[in-house]
Amino acid sequence: MSASSSVRSESPWVVAVQDLMRSTGSMRTLEDTWPAPEELSIPLLGIPAGSPVDVELRLESVHEGILATGTADAELVGECSRCLDPIRDGITVDLQELFITASDGDGDEERLVVHDTVDLEPVLRDAVVTALPFQPVCRPDCKGLCPDCGIRLEDAPPGHVHDQVDPRWAALSALSTMASSEHSDHADQTTSDETEKR
Repeated sequence: MSASSSVRSESPWVVAVQDLMRSTGSMRTLEDTWPAPEELSIPLLGIPAGSPVDVELRLESVHEGILATGTADAELVGECSRCLDPIRDGITVDLQELFITASDGDGDEERLVVHDTVDLEPVLRDAVVTALPFQPVCRPDCKGLCPDCGIRLEDAPPGHVHDQVDPRWAALSALSTMASSEHSDHADQTTSDETEKR
């Protein structure tokens, strides 16, 4: 079950709904700013814990329990997956969840009304994490970093390239360089000997 055995009453994301439970069809709206809980992130990008999250929420009493719908707005902080520059951007996610008053035991994804409260934190976490890009970028056309020297390609001079050596030929290239060096040394020695004979 998604419901915990104890209610985290200290969290603003746990909302009391006892007034709605008495009458099916009754409704209440909320507009508030709450601190972001932990783990609203993926690698490289997320909402920092404790940062403000603006919430607009509608809680409605239905036959099965409490239907929660609304939106949450917050600021994302992270770094670009291509160039590693800082990212700061806004995110808005839709929240929608049915909290049922009793479980039939058929699924692990059910969220329950516990002690006349609903816990919106897991709903927010699911909405945020699934909305985050797997590979965040500072902008769509970011060129990233040079794979050879690590310079930002945006800052690189025109025609920035590196000589690429096929690793299968690397050993042969090293032997060729060594042979050229030995040949040069031998030629220098021969010239020196001829000069001394004169």
